[in-house]
Amino acid sequence: MLERRGALVIHVPLIAIEEPLDGGEQLASELDEIDRYDWLVVTSPAGAERVAVAAESGRVRLAAVGTSTADTLARGAGRDVDLVPSRQRADALADELIRLAGPDTWRVLVAQGDLADGTLVDRLRTAGHQVTDVVAYRTVARRPEVRGLVDVGDADALALASGSAARSWVDAFGVRAPQVVVAIGPTTARVAAEIGLKISSVAADHSLEGLVVELEHQFSRLGS
Repeated sequence: MLERRGALVIHVPLIAIEEPLDGGEQLASELDEIDRYDWLVVTSPAGAERVAVAAESGRVRLAAVGTSTADTLARGAGRDVDLVPSRQRADALADELIRLAGPDTWRVLVAQGDLADGTLVDRLRTAGHQVTDVVAYRTVARRPEVRGLVDVGDADALALASGSAARSWVDAFGVRAPQVVVAIGPTTARVAAEIGLKISSVAADHSLEGLVVELEHQFSRLGS
């Protein structure tokens, strides 16, 4: 998306996605009995990829945090996602599910990463729903290659798509960063602030498209 808009992109992978410590056994066990659940919830594309085949079941309803995650889930499952909150945040999805449920109690399977915020699961359980929270994958820090370490010094902006990436950036480069640093959402911005990395702005739409749009806005504001 950035290159299509004319940007010269230095891609520096800062995290890697790996299998959970149990090799995915718990997730596979729950997915084998997916029809016991009313809802299958994923919070990232990586989680969506790991449940997509099981999500082909017609009974369980599908929910996703964000359009990118929903698109990944829909492609893999071969059917539409039933619920994507207008605000692409886990707490917003929890609120939407609670509102839809009304007085009913649902069984919900949440498949997410090991570093995922507990807000979604906590809110649903507090509202009385039966939630099974399964680690679908692990997020691990990735040390940038030497070329990446050299090139980033010439960058005009830094785009951060996760809190884990922010932590890995500081591990690799310290708190020095380009003039413009844009976070994909408030959670990423909060993590960055906690570790001393200054954020210029947060994408209004917490998606990759929103991240790109906010970068455009920042450069427009600076007259670049």
